[in-house]
Amino acid sequence: MENVTSQIYVEPDFVYAVTLPEAELDLQKNKDVELPLNMGVLGTDSTELNALIFDYQEQYNKLFLTENNRFLSRSAMFRRADSLQKICVQRYAHIKNSYFLDYVTYSIATINASVSRGENFLIANYISNHPIRYDHYEYMTFFKACFTGYLTSVASQHKGQTLFNIINAKADYKALFAFLGQDKNIKSDSLRELVILTDLWNLYFSPDFVPDAVENIVSQLSIQTKIKEHKKIALEMMAYFARLQVGSLAPSFSAITKDGTFGTLQSFKGRWIYLNFFSTENIESLKEMPKIEAIKKKLGAKMVFVSICLDDSISKYKKYLKANPKFDWTIWYNYDKSFSKTAKDNYAIVGTEGYFLIDNRGYLAQSPALSPSRGIEFRLNSIFKIKQKTTKTGIR
Repeated sequence: MENVTSQIYVEPDFVYAVTLPEAELDLQKNKDVELPLNMGVLGTDSTELNALIFDYQEQYNKLFLTENNRFLSRSAMFRRADSLQKICVQRYAHIKNSYFLDYVTYSIATINASVSRGENFLIANYISNHPIRYDHYEYMTFFKACFTGYLTSVASQHKGQTLFNIINAKADYKALFAFLGQDKNIKSDSLRELVILTDLWNLYFSPDFVPDAVENIVSQLSIQTKIKEHKKIALEMMAYFARLQVGSLAPSFSAITKDGTFGTLQSFKGRWIYLNFFSTENIESLKEMPKIEAIKKKLGAKMVFVSICLDDSISKYKKYLKANPKFDWTIWYNYDKSFSKTAKDNYAIVGTEGYFLIDNRGYLAQSPALSPSRGIEFRLNSIFKIKQKTTKTGIR
């Protein structure tokens, strides 16, 4: 079943035997959402990590799964998160497994972050004076939820040197490090460095920042940092950036077509491709679609246009196609469980919008590319310029 997922936590020196329950037939038919199933782990006791996590999930469900999926207000979510915290402190007081105890802490932290409990509250209670857990999935998930966009948030609160000047004009890591030091929440050098790495990843793909400048800063950080985990992250970022640089091979992918089959980027081999990502929930990306239609009409069969819908439900994608029949180019849905990574993953899309220009040899000609509203048409006109017939001037 393509929409069924499950996960297991693996401890060192432990042999696992697992069972999977059968999914209910009515849930299997719903292809719009992923259906999570809990694996059964055989031969374990109540202190094994997966058994503990299953137990925690039961406590969570008792508090947050309401009858008829009744809506919970923010204040109710706050109270229930605090109640869950108190229940877990008592229930797991005898547990010594540090990974599980952090799992509980940062799962509850993520609940608080999801209802915007407050930046200062979240950092003070879950980040400041706590060790950074680079190897802990729940910790890093919370960290990203807490600090994604933090640099631009700090920039909006301080006068003087701007974030755009530090990155785009100077490409200076030391200046960026000092700039972020103005913030009271992240005085720790190691924490500040990780926040910079987290946000530079997103800024690299933002149309407001120069990719080469961001990459330059990441390179400086990789050389200057004294933290091996940060050096590893920086080097991995640079390697990924190199994959998406102009002149590198465009990553391939598979996605769902409007008729429910799978289409691949390889099917357009030998053609120029303008690839864009959009969502029906992203107003700015939707504004670009009619402009793509206009460019397509002008260029005719000279190139291929491919749009990838990043909605969280395929039904929204189908509804959008039905409402816009005039959009007659290739518009696919970003989903394919047979591949380990989707189109969105392969092109490192942050959010729900992105643009790439791929040449007829399969290499990136512009990455990220300009959107229609930012002038991609001028670039395409220069590529596909049609020579005008010349006429001699004279007297008739």
